[in-house]
Amino acid sequence: MVNFRIISKIIGSLLFIEAFFMSWCAIMALSYGEDDQMAFLISMLMTTTSAIFFLMMGRHAENTLNRRDAFLLVTSVWVIFSFFGMFPFLIHGSIRNLTDAFFETISGFTTTGATILDDVECLPHGILFWRSLMQWIGGLGIVFFTIAILPSLVAGSVKVFAAEATGPIKTKMHPRLSTTAKWIWSIYLFLTLGCGFSFWAAGMNWYEAVNYSMTTTATGGFSIHNEGTNVFNSAQIDYICIIFELLAGINFTLLYVSIFKVRLNTLFRDSEFKLYMSMVVLATLCVMGVLIIQQGYDLELAFRSALFQIASFITTTGIYSDDVAKWPHLTWIILGSVSLLGACAGSTSGGFKCIRGVMLLKVVRNNFRQSLHPNAVLPVKINGQNVPQSRLIALFAYFVLVVLMVLITTSIMIVSGIDSINAIVIALSCVGNVGPSLANDIGANITWSGMADYIKWILCVLMLMGRLEIMTVLVLFTRSFWKEN
Repeated sequence: MVNFRIISKIIGSLLFIEAFFMSWCAIMALSYGEDDQMAFLISMLMTTTSAIFFLMMGRHAENTLNRRDAFLLVTSVWVIFSFFGMFPFLIHGSIRNLTDAFFETISGFTTTGATILDDVECLPHGILFWRSLMQWIGGLGIVFFTIAILPSLVAGSVKVFAAEATGPIKTKMHPRLSTTAKWIWSIYLFLTLGCGFSFWAAGMNWYEAVNYSMTTTATGGFSIHNEGTNVFNSAQIDYICIIFELLAGINFTLLYVSIFKVRLNTLFRDSEFKLYMSMVVLATLCVMGVLIIQQGYDLELAFRSALFQIASFITTTGIYSDDVAKWPHLTWIILGSVSLLGACAGSTSGGFKCIRGVMLLKVVRNNFRQSLHPNAVLPVKINGQNVPQSRLIALFAYFVLVVLMVLITTSIMIVSGIDSINAIVIALSCVGNVGPSLANDIGANITWSGMADYIKWILCVLMLMGRLEIMTVLVLFTRSFWKEN
């Protein structure tokens, strides 16, 4: 049976961590002397009290987790974190509707970036900092963060890692997963600090630099300005965004091996990285050509605008530097395609992931060869290693589930009165954790806040399933999961 005691114990400990992060925002609110101080103090109190309750429920727990426990733990943690994370919005009054508050919070933690707030500039600094911090926490995974700082707390951490990590192939850089987690989070922190200092050097104040560095490296896209980074009108800031978005879209294990171990040749031999950069280069050149020929852009502006949007879309960050709704339709197809593909597995980006694209391309290539040589045995190899048949089956199962989720959600939205184009785009945006980069930028005539509450709850589920790659959530609703054996 499910080990509810250990799950409760871990959730309680994680809620203490969430309360700790809220204290940062309380300090921020206090330093600016704004009216959100009490909202964070009350939220901290509620979260801490609940943490104690969960810990009491989990006392005398056996410190072991099986695979079934890991699935339930990971899904529960993301839902519970989002539940408590919405209290600052509700208590302060920034968001008065519970549905909207939960939508905003789960969009933050899953780094989707879809927001129901039409005017963020009227919000106090503490609330805006909490929005950015949510995305930074969720960038690499809530439970994965715990494995890094409290490895002894999460027994069976390999199973938890498998349930929360993105991509069909999970790689480790060290025999001990806790050591791997520490290194990956160190790289994440290093990128965030580098991005923040770069923004500050480019002219942002420290508050702006911290917020934008967190949402950029988390590839989340929440902004503290209504116009995003456009408000700075700076080519230097645009290029900084591009660099750190693309870096955050690379598999962090690969970054560690190539940079910290000084093995750059490993980076350029990796099949997923090659597809990722090939898509960036090809898509940028295509969009750049269209902008020069049809929109009259000069060379530098066309290059910067095309590369910025491609980097933002393929990493599913969702920030933008140009009004792509006015671009030719061909560019929409290119931007939509790269956002659905996404960047690399093991990064902070969403989407289908380039590693799955590599696997699909090799399966198609093998099928062509098989038609010519029916008796040939043609294994699928990634970076020289055979991909087990079970991985290929899981790949196609994932693809089918994504299509089904999109079809079901799209049908419900069309019945509710949303036009078919917007319904498809919104569903794809949520399941791929893309957020506003598709639904708000390419001519959508509705806002996230304008949708019915029951549609928002469906999209919340879709965002969660997209972040945990569907199977981790869906398996909880199968009969076999709850059977004793």
